[in-house]
Amino acid sequence: MKENSRFVERNLQLVKEFDRYVLEHPDFAEKIPDNALVVMNIEGDEEFNHWAKKTAQGVAEADNQIVYVNIIDLKPVRSRIAKLDLRMAA
Repeated sequence: MKENSRFVERNLQLVKEFDRYVLEHPDFAEKIPDNALVVMNIEGDEEFNHWAKKTAQGVAEADNQIVYVNIIDLKPVRSRIAKLDLRMAA
């Protein structure tokens, strides 16, 4: 079960990154059919990819086309905070 929650968390992070990518590259989103079930995959992470495929097949509805998005290169997460101020409570 712990493995499952790790994959769920990873998938949520990937979906968030995918949303950002699509906002910056709207032409990519046009390639995805309406009512598609988008499944995130990561190049080289066969354990996660197997979980994602199995999960998608379990939740897909009859009219869903399953579309796999294979993430080939994922940059490290970085903070967008430009400046901070630290104040200690009295």
